[in-house]
Amino acid sequence: MRWTNLTDSTRAAPTLFGTDVVSRTIDTPEFRGVTFHEVRARSVINRVPGASRMPFTHTVNPYRGCTHACVYCFARKTHSYLDLDTGLDFDSQIVVKVNAPELLRRELAAPGWRGEHIAMGTNVDTYQRAEGRYRLMPGIIRALRDRANPFSILTKGTLILRDLPLLREAAAVTEVGISVSVGLLDAELWRTVEPGTPAPERRLDVVRALSEQGIPCSVLMAPVLPYLADSPARLRETVRAVAAAGATSVTPLALHLRPGAREWFMAWLARHHPGLVRRYEVLYADGAYAPRWYQRRITGQVHELAAEYGIGPARPGAHRFRSPERAETDAPESTPAPATTPAPGATQLTLL
Repeated sequence: MRWTNLTDSTRAAPTLFGTDVVSRTIDTPEFRGVTFHEVRARSVINRVPGASRMPFTHTVNPYRGCTHACVYCFARKTHSYLDLDTGLDFDSQIVVKVNAPELLRRELAAPGWRGEHIAMGTNVDTYQRAEGRYRLMPGIIRALRDRANPFSILTKGTLILRDLPLLREAAAVTEVGISVSVGLLDAELWRTVEPGTPAPERRLDVVRALSEQGIPCSVLMAPVLPYLADSPARLRETVRAVAAAGATSVTPLALHLRPGAREWFMAWLARHHPGLVRRYEVLYADGAYAPRWYQRRITGQVHELAAEYGIGPARPGAHRFRSPERAETDAPESTPAPATTPAPGATQLTLL
C-alpha cells in the first residue's frame, strides 16, 4: 500500500487498511517534523505468531512508528509494510489508531475472547510523546479494567505516571505488570542512541514513584550495547541505579539487530563509533542475535550484580501488581511462586 497521496492537510483522506486517514502536522517544538496519520483501525488485539520468542500471545499497539527514535528499535521493520522507510519515516510518520479504546472494549466483549493476557509497549512505546496529545491509554486501561482482563505495559515513557490512578483501579480486579526499559545510564550515549526518550534517570524516577505507591515495577535492561555499555563497570553502574530506584527485578537483553533496524543502527554506528563497525559485523555475522557466549556472559554478570544489590532476576509473576484489596481476597486460594533463576544465557523478555 502506498501513501503517496498523503499530505499535511487535515482533510486528506487516502485509504489505509480500508479506512479513511487524516494526516496532521503540528507546529510545536515537541512535534516539529512529525506527521500523525489518524486511522480508524478494524481490529486492535493482535495475536503474536507462534514462532515468536515473546512470552505472551496477544498485544495491543495503538501507535505505529515511534518518536522515541531509538536507533536499534526492532519494530522499525514494520514501517516497511506501509511502504514507509524504516529510518526517518519510522521516527516521524506516526500512525495513530484513534478508535483503539472503543475498538478494544468491543473486542474484549466478543464471545470468542477468553480473557488472555495482553501485552503493551512490546512493539512501539504506548507512552511515546504522541500519547500526551491523543490520550489513548486511559481509555485502553479502562476497557481492560472493566473486563478484569490481565495486562502488562513496557515503557520508556514517564507519561505512565499520569495514569497511575487507573492502573491502581485495574490492579484491584486483575493482574497488572509494569516494566520500565533502562539499558544504560551514560548521558552522551543516551542522547545519540535514544534521542526522543526521557533520560534514563527520569525513567528510574518512574520506577521509584511506582514503588513508592506500592506498585511493583521491574526493569528490562535493554538493550545492552556491545562494546559501548557492556563493560563490568557500566553494568554495575546500571544495576546499582536500578536497585536504588526500588525495582523488583532486572532482566538483561543483549542488542539484537533485525532487518530494518540493523541498517539504521549500523549507519548510526559508522557515524558515531566507526572503530566498532567491524567488531559488530563479526559479532552479528550469523544473524540478528548476538552469539550465545555473549548473551550468557551478559546475563550471568547482571544476575550476579542483581543478587549483590538485593534484587533478583525476573521470574514469572515477579512484577505483577496486585492491589492490597485484591491480594487479601485472593490470598486463601493462591501461594507465592517459588523464586527461580533463569538458565545461563536466557534472554527472552519476561513481561508477564
